Amino acid sequence: LGVIAVLAGPAPAAALFTAGSAVLAAVFAVLIRRQTTLFTAVMGVGALCWLVGNVLWLSGRPIADAVPWWAGFLLLTIAGERLELTRLLPRSAEAPSLFAGAAGALVAGLAIWLAHPQLGARMFGAGALAFALWLARYDVARQTVRQRGLPRFTAVCLLAGYAWLAAGGLLALLGPAPAAGWRYDAQWHALFLGFVVSMIFGHAPIIFPAVLLRPMAYTPRFYGHLALLHAALLLRIGGDLAESLAARRWGGLLNAVAIVLFLANTVGALVQAGRSPAQAK
Repeated sequence: LGVIAVLAGPAPAAALFTAGSAVLAAVFAVLIRRQTTLFTAVMGVGALCWLVGNVLWLSGRPIADAVPWWAGFLLLTIAGERLELTRLLPRSAEAPSLFAGAAGALVAGLAIWLAHPQLGARMFGAGALAFALWLARYDVARQTVRQRGLPRFTAVCLLAGYAWLAAGGLLALLGPAPAAGWRYDAQWHALFLGFVVSMIFGHAPIIFPAVLLRPMAYTPRFYGHLALLHAALLLRIGGDLAESLAARRWGGLLNAVAIVLFLANTVGALVQAGRSPAQAK
């Protein structure tokens, strides 16, 4: 409803997003009480970040003030979910402490960003970079990338996303970027497109069948939209760093094409599996 309301103006959309994020925070409060673990706590803090960002938006603050909180929501949610999966793997005794340290740095950076933007942005960047290194070291994708078919595709998506998360963290370590400037565009697109959308591409073949209750056939065509996403993002961020408006525009256009291709390939895989259930994986 909030997405639809954006067409009517920012005020009703902000109110609906704020209400939705408040409900999510309440849901996580219940989940944490039922299962008190590091991963539920991290995802719960992520839900609070979404709520804070939406409250800032609702209160009339510039969008640039809310964006880091929205990024924190997505990063903590995804990292918490990946932490849960690492329970299936042997890991060092210090791994949970390192993960908690990364989360602490990221949240601390967000907490002080508005009052002390130089320090806040750098702490956020340090937390994002630490998360990228932790995920690259401990995530199950390091093992599944050696398999075939869908497990390998998902792992490639995850590992590529972690590289972009590191890039976004490194850019944030340079300090707060002027809103709508070249580095601002590069930093947030590395996180929102390079990291988050790559996660979506990797998880969609797993999540969509579970949500839609329909099989979905894996196809190597999935690598098409993944490759286009990252190639276009390299063009866009390269254009940002070189201050080339043409490169940034072409990169943005091709990123949109990658999203459309992803939707087309996903629908095609669902249709193919529906026609040949025995081939669905």
